[in-house]
Order: sequence, then C-alpha cells, then structure tokens
Amino acid sequence: MRTRQKERETPGPSEPWNEIVPGLWMGGHYFTPPGGELELAVVGTEFDLVVSLFTLPGHGPAPEVEHVVREVPDAPLSPGQLRAVQEAAEITSAAARRGRRTLVRCHSGYNRSGLVVAQALVGLGCGSGEAVRLVRQRRSPWALNNPVFVDYLDTGLDVAMLLSGLNG
Repeated sequence: MRTRQKERETPGPSEPWNEIVPGLWMGGHYFTPPGGELELAVVGTEFDLVVSLFTLPGHGPAPEVEHVVREVPDAPLSPGQLRAVQEAAEITSAAARRGRRTLVRCHSGYNRSGLVVAQALVGLGCGSGEAVRLVRQRRSPWALNNPVFVDYLDTGLDVAMLLSGLNG
C-alpha cells in the first residue's frame, strides 16, 4: 500500500501502530505486515484514548473508548486546521501526563499523526528536532515525510497559525 501522497513513493507501514514513548502510540487505518497483504488497523479497547486526524467507518475504537476526532488534510493547513492540530496535541500530551494509553492515528500513520504526536512531545518538554527524530525512529523513517509539517514544528504552531493567516 502507498500513502495518500503517492508522488513520494512512500511504502505503507508494516505495523498498525507503534509506541513512540511509553503509553503514547502512533498509527493509521491500514498496514501491510512484512510479506503479507494489506490489512485494516481496527482499534478495539487497546487504548484509553484514540485521537483521529482521519476516520473511516469500521476502524474503531470500541464505543467505551474515548475518541477525539480532529480531521485535517495531509496538506498545508489553514489557521483553523492548525488550531485543531494544536488542540489534538494538547489533549494527547495531557493524556500522556496522566498515564493514559493513547493512540494518535491518521490514514497511514505517518504525517498527520506524526505532526500531532511530535507537537505533543514538544508539550512534554522535547525540542522539535528530538520529537521528529523519535517519531521517525519509533514509527518509521517515512514518518513526517511532509516537509511542511516539519516546518510547522520547527516554527512553532502558534507562529505557523499567524503566518498561514497572512496568506488568506
């Protein structure tokens, strides 16, 4: 499977989700195990909180699991979309501080979820470079392959919101 950004020839993930730091997981809706066929990544009750940046029916989580949805595209973001990312990251970092087992997911588990997880790590005290490194090391070297998202992290979401508002 390829990610939604086909022009990059990015291979799909081999795991449904990966633990980035203890209790904080990152994933997608599909994965292809080594030597296997494309599989659905369906969340049941494995997590206390699921933060979705992309959703599809039938992919969970179970009804008793808290589910926060902030749908955003894997593309340059508007100020409102950047605010949604910031909210998702704040919810995620708060859950991590409380020891809640949390999954942040998007389509393939690379860019949108990477942006939120990395921003949550910044909120937990990591520098943006270290956060990007952790996401790529623990999820995939292909994670955060959208350079605009890495720029948002390096600039800071507050500044990125102000700058993106100047374009509209």
